[in-house]
Amino acid sequence: MPAEVTPAPPAFPLCGIGDEAGEALDTQLSALTELRWNLIELRNVDGTALADLDEDAFDRLTGRLAGAGLGVACVDSRIANWARPVDSDFAQDLRELEILAERCARLGTPYIRIMSYPNDGRPEPRWRAEVHARIRELTARAESAGVVLLHENCAGWAASDPARMLGLLDHVDSPALKLLFDTGNGVAHGYETYDLLPEIAPHVAHVHIKDAVGDPSDVHYVLPGEGRCRVGDALRLLIGHGYRGAWSIEPHINVRPHESLAAAGTDGVSTFVAYGRALEKLLDDAAAAVAAQPA
Repeated sequence: MPAEVTPAPPAFPLCGIGDEAGEALDTQLSALTELRWNLIELRNVDGTALADLDEDAFDRLTGRLAGAGLGVACVDSRIANWARPVDSDFAQDLRELEILAERCARLGTPYIRIMSYPNDGRPEPRWRAEVHARIRELTARAESAGVVLLHENCAGWAASDPARMLGLLDHVDSPALKLLFDTGNGVAHGYETYDLLPEIAPHVAHVHIKDAVGDPSDVHYVLPGEGRCRVGDALRLLIGHGYRGAWSIEPHINVRPHESLAAAGTDGVSTFVAYGRALEKLLDDAAAAVAAQPA
C-alpha cells in the first residue's frame, strides 16, 4: 500500500475566523481541518464570546485546539466595536482586555482585534478626543500585558479614513497598537476599501479576506475575487510591501454571527472551505505577479 502523502504547508500563513463556518467548536475545527490549515482566528465558541467563556469551557477549548494541531493567529474582541459607542461603559472594555490578554498568553497569540468607538452624536473634536484617550489607555495596558491591539477598518472614529488611522497610531505611539485591514468592509460601510491600503500598508499586521457586491442598503457577500473590493489588487500590494502576517477568511456568506445569521439549509463548512480554496488561488496568482515585476 503506498504511503500516505502529507500535503505541503501553504506558502502563506492562512487561517479563518472559526465561527464563520458555524457556531459549534466541532464545526469550526472540522472546517480548518478540511482546509489543512494550521491556524484559526477565534471570536465566538459554541455561541459564546471568547472573553465570556468560563474557565472550564476555555480549558476544553485549548485542549481541543491542541488536539487538532491548530494555533491561534488572533482573537476578535468586542472592544470599541459597533455595539459599544463612545459613550459606552469603558470598564467593560478594560475588563475584556484583561481577560483576553491572559487568554492570549495561553493561546500563543499576541493579537487582539479592536475597533474605534462609533459616535454617540457628539461633535467630531469631542469624539476624537475620547477615542484617543480610550485607545491610548487600552494600548498602555496591552503593552504592559505583552499583547498587541489591532485596529480594524470597520466601526468607529478611524474606521474608514487612513489619515485618522495613522493619526491614532501617532497619538498612541506604541508598538502595542497596529492595524488590521479587512478587504471587504467598505461595501457595507459606504467607502472603497482598497483606497485605504496604499497609505496604511506598512502598519498592517493582520488581514481579513472578504468580498462583496452592492451598496450599504443591499450588500451581498461573494467568493474572494468575485466582488468589487479589489481583493487581488490588495493581495499584490501587501505582498509587494513585504507583508508576512496571516491571511484570515471571513466569508460572511452563509454565516454572520454578529447578525445572528445562519442560513437555513446551507452548509457553512463547505462554503468556508470553498472560500479558503479561492483565497489560496488568489494568493498564488498575486505572488506570481509580484515576482514577475521588474526589480
